[in-house]
Amino acid sequence: MTPKSAAAAARATVYGYPRQGQQRELKKAIEGYWKGRVTADALRDTGAELRRANRRRLAEAGVHEVPTGDFSFYDHVLDTTVMVGAIPRRHREAVAADPLDGYFAMARGTQEVAPLEMTKWFDTNYHYLVPELGPDTVFTADSARQVAELAEALGEGLSARPVLVGPVTYLLLAKPAPGVDPAFEPLTLLDRLLPVYAEVLADLRAAGAEWVQLDEPALVQDRTPAELNAAARAYRDLGGLTDRPKLLVASYFDRLGEALPVLAKAPVEGLALDFTGPAAGNLEALAAVGGLPGKRLVAGVVDGRNIWVGDLEKSLSVLGTLLGLADRVDVSASCSLLHVPLDAAAERDVDPQILRWLAFARQKTAEIATLARGLAQGAGAISAELAANRADLASRANSPITRDPAVRARAAAVTDADGRRSQPYAERAAAQRAHLRLPLLPTTTIGSFPQTGELRAARADLRAGRVDTAGYEERIRAEIQEVVSFQEKTGIDVLVHGEPERNDMVQYFAEQLTGYLATQHGWVQSYGTRYVRPPILAGDISRPEPMTVRWTSYAQSLTGRPVKGMLTGPVTMLAWSFVRDDQPLGETARQVALALRDEVADLEAAGTSVIQVDEPALRETLPLRAADHAGYLAWATEAFRLSTAGVRPDTQIHTHMCYAEFGDVVQAIDDLDADVISLEAARSHMQIAHELAGHGYPREAGPGVYDIHSPRVPSAEEAAALLRTGLEAIPAERLWVNPDCGLKTRGWPETRASLENLVAAARTVREELAGS
Repeated sequence: MTPKSAAAAARATVYGYPRQGQQRELKKAIEGYWKGRVTADALRDTGAELRRANRRRLAEAGVHEVPTGDFSFYDHVLDTTVMVGAIPRRHREAVAADPLDGYFAMARGTQEVAPLEMTKWFDTNYHYLVPELGPDTVFTADSARQVAELAEALGEGLSARPVLVGPVTYLLLAKPAPGVDPAFEPLTLLDRLLPVYAEVLADLRAAGAEWVQLDEPALVQDRTPAELNAAARAYRDLGGLTDRPKLLVASYFDRLGEALPVLAKAPVEGLALDFTGPAAGNLEALAAVGGLPGKRLVAGVVDGRNIWVGDLEKSLSVLGTLLGLADRVDVSASCSLLHVPLDAAAERDVDPQILRWLAFARQKTAEIATLARGLAQGAGAISAELAANRADLASRANSPITRDPAVRARAAAVTDADGRRSQPYAERAAAQRAHLRLPLLPTTTIGSFPQTGELRAARADLRAGRVDTAGYEERIRAEIQEVVSFQEKTGIDVLVHGEPERNDMVQYFAEQLTGYLATQHGWVQSYGTRYVRPPILAGDISRPEPMTVRWTSYAQSLTGRPVKGMLTGPVTMLAWSFVRDDQPLGETARQVALALRDEVADLEAAGTSVIQVDEPALRETLPLRAADHAGYLAWATEAFRLSTAGVRPDTQIHTHMCYAEFGDVVQAIDDLDADVISLEAARSHMQIAHELAGHGYPREAGPGVYDIHSPRVPSAEEAAALLRTGLEAIPAERLWVNPDCGLKTRGWPETRASLENLVAAARTVREELAGS
């Protein structure tokens, strides 16, 4: 096919679309089902209607080939676990009795059975359920859901492409099941898994699939020769099947590197590649391997992870270059649009000047369709769209909103000394012990307490004018009193005020910092039914006035025990926002760090002796390629230290991280120079405690003993057993006792019971240590 005919064949497509609905209908239906207010049939009907609405919107926008299988009631990796029959032994009875309830039990656990471990999906803030595999795992195909959703789309007369997690990525994301040798490598099960994929592919072909997409984002990471050989074998075998649809192997989030020639040579009909951000290098690499002669290329030229209007002329130029490198070039976003909100047009309160800079899922879909038309028909066919796009880009580049000379001057004046504590850790630790006088194995929580319906209603009433500021603040004071009183009665040693005034750990601060923009409807799925509204970082950052001092000081006035000041760290403020793409991330992080430094100073001046600066996103933002790690970690750890290094030696700085793989950032955790770190550990069975010990981590740590992402209440003995495991790695004088994460999403009954058991566990183990 000549470049001209390839252009004529250009089509628009996407890999996935936001699942929740404009009003988060899916969240409401699922949580209603959990509470017994929504039937299983009603929940399934809601899912079917949301899928139908998404397909209709995509088709109306000009998408020629819609995805199926991208919808999920909880998580698409968990859906893959169901598809290949890899149900953990402890969940098989529940799944057999009721597949829907068993599915949610795997995700959330029950009082009797622990859920699957949860961690971050590559370097995003989406969480997936980690498959648990072992040498005795038996895979069995269950393609019913994938076939049914394909049938829905085909029944509407649409061209549809099922999207599945690929077999290599599935195994690389998996972990050894509990009780299995930790050295077991799930990838060794590949030959056992491939026949199951072959069966699913045959079922989809029989159901009418022309193409099936197999997502292999794990191949954009650094991979060993053995792993690359496994990928080559997988697609040699799947490509060699006779009873299958055409195969499109997709990667995203970064450049493919060594895996690109492997996939380019594989006997599959197409590749889908990311050409945005760090993956822009795929263009040169694709040319270096001789392109994809005879194959389809789906080009991800629209950034699927950020919310800025794209540069259509630049994208069209990339597409034009790609025409000479493949038999056919289609246009898509760089990854699933799951990672962006649904529709910028719903934001009625955003400055119209800024609104024209924004592109959520619907706007990105329009960009994709425009680029496909321009590629097929020439730039002249989209001249009006290109002119409007140039004007939007110029509006943003020239706006005074984006630059504050005072902020930039302050950031430029930062010195190395600004990021160093005045005394080494050993001297600080002695001063803090003398000042705080805490017991062995001190207990605390991570910060937030349950966000009840009453609290959310109070904030809504304030926004709507149904209650005045005085009435709202009285409600917040009452909640803080209740939280502090409960902690004192329970026997927790270092208290928190519970954060009842905070809507979200990032948004709350973003709304008080210059340069940030908050949305009303910009919901993005974090995990399951947990949706967040990432703020938009549009300009330079500063802090006009204190953000947390008032409520922290009020809580401290209610108790003689120390109350932690709670802040969100600079890396997390960036990672859980949609960041500006017109300057390096390190520059933006320094601006945020200086704003937080002012807040830390004000908290300390108000008498706060313990200040926690959360950085749960430190690991998730780690670049996917090792070659890019050092540069990122240098500015990330500098930003944290710049936020916290100005305090006195006897002020104790805490940080917190959760639901990520920490082993490869232990040195960075050390480089933060925090006095105490709390981390997720309950689902991973204290793995991080041993990783810290192996590194020789010298400071205090609180590996969590209570999994807050599950509704189950851990017993005191269960928490004590985890503490004993933690003591195998961390000395008692440096071990804290705390939950995995904040308690915002939990209910009060389970929170009370769990924290009472946590304190009882700490007392039990203290007594054991005293008697030994």
